[in-house]
Amino acid sequence: MTSQTSTDGVTERSFTLGEIPGVLFTPEGATGPRPLILMGHGGGQHRRAPGVLAGAYRFAAEGGFAVAAIDAPNHGERRKSERFLRFAGDMRARMAAGEDPAGLVGAMHDLLAEQAVADWQAVLTAVQELDHVGAGPVGYWGVSMGCGLGVPLLAVEPRIRAAVLGLLGVHGLAESAARVTVPVQFLLQWDDTRVPRDQALALFDALGSAEKTLHANLGDHGGVPEFETDTALRFFARHFG
Repeated sequence: MTSQTSTDGVTERSFTLGEIPGVLFTPEGATGPRPLILMGHGGGQHRRAPGVLAGAYRFAAEGGFAVAAIDAPNHGERRKSERFLRFAGDMRARMAAGEDPAGLVGAMHDLLAEQAVADWQAVLTAVQELDHVGAGPVGYWGVSMGCGLGVPLLAVEPRIRAAVLGLLGVHGLAESAARVTVPVQFLLQWDDTRVPRDQALALFDALGSAEKTLHANLGDHGGVPEFETDTALRFFARHFG
């Protein structure tokens, strides 16, 4: 742990685990074990992105959950590898030339996924050793790139019991999605200009979960209504008892 602050009934503790920078949110004065939510940020963002902070504060203050967020590989304060920088530059050029972005985005997520899964598993193990978190139920929240890196995590990590995903298409994820069996709440923006609707629906269909719910709202990629945080809070509370 490198720093600690408390605001609006929530305590933030910044931490590093090896080369992984992260932040842990808990209710102020929290003691004893509690459910833990892992929050994955979008592409080009970081662990303190506005959407992550807003959700983390709600989950901690209103749900009593602990929430962990980390910088994905090659994002935020983490070192950008030469391979990643070359790939990102090529991706921008090909998208500017009008190439279908779905395949490019999927390839980017493939480049990051193996390290991202290992990072999350290490952080999950470390955070659950804390007295005010403990080895209770675990959930995952991640949309856009957070979904692209979250699906491979859910496919292999048995400690995660429920997830909120979405804002992404099936490209490159069908095999991993089929191995996801936990309850899922899936977000889809009906007018998303980045993710074709049929591809997003195909990802929802590919998920192997026996319980999955589709939440479709009007608007573009970044226009998820604020009330979806309310539904996510109720979703996790229901599955964590």
